[in-house]
Amino acid sequence: MRQPPARHSGARVLRPLLLCAALVTAHGCGGEARAGGEITVSAAASLRDAFQEVGRLYESRTGVRVRFNFGASGALQRQIEAAAPVDVFASAGARQMDALDGKGLLERETRVNFARNELVVVTPREGAHAVASFDGLDSPAVRRVAVGNPATVPAGQYAAQVFERMGLAERLKPKLVTAEDVRQVLDYVARGEADAGVVYRTDARAVGDGARVAAAAPEGSHDPILYPIAVVRESRSREAARAFVGLVAGAEGQAVLRRHGFLEAGAR
Repeated sequence: MRQPPARHSGARVLRPLLLCAALVTAHGCGGEARAGGEITVSAAASLRDAFQEVGRLYESRTGVRVRFNFGASGALQRQIEAAAPVDVFASAGARQMDALDGKGLLERETRVNFARNELVVVTPREGAHAVASFDGLDSPAVRRVAVGNPATVPAGQYAAQVFERMGLAERLKPKLVTAEDVRQVLDYVARGEADAGVVYRTDARAVGDGARVAAAAPEGSHDPILYPIAVVRESRSREAARAFVGLVAGAEGQAVLRRHGFLEAGAR
């Protein structure tokens, strides 16, 4: 790939988290969440806009400050493995959460799938080449296709699945431009540095006038795009961290996520 020019699907919302969400709505969840302080939430880049809104809601309910660390899920996973001071991890894919769970780095009982997303092709809004499907990426007119780095970016991993299952992988390989997260993919497309890109539908909504959705991935062409969240075992603010997870999984957090285009984790 060229560089650019410049299991746990059945996870449940457990009763303690639902209780925590209810307490957040009223007075916070436990003394720790009511007493001020700060938690660090490492979250996939595609969650930035939605989680910033959830964070403001959480802070107003609990008095606890939320410090966000947004990035590629794989990079965030490695930070937690290196003992970065993180209280909550929200991933754009199960693989990264499974890896941490397998090393005993999560409070397993707090893990829950809280949202779902869709994979789409985006093209520059101005002067875009006609791309009506993922097959259209194979057109000679499409010279550069931006994707997240499959080594660290779940959206890139899902894109690789689509290319493989549609028989496009080898033909598209010379065109691929890798990015460090989905927002960088969007930047390349919006600036015209790539003729097309593969991102989540929610990110395409957030980019504004710079890019447009050209096509959605065919049904069954990739694994379900589920977002899990969990408390990190080494958290020093476990009650406050559990309260944040409870808010995300509860009615108010789910309403925020829907406003930003995310689908319910259990919806099909």
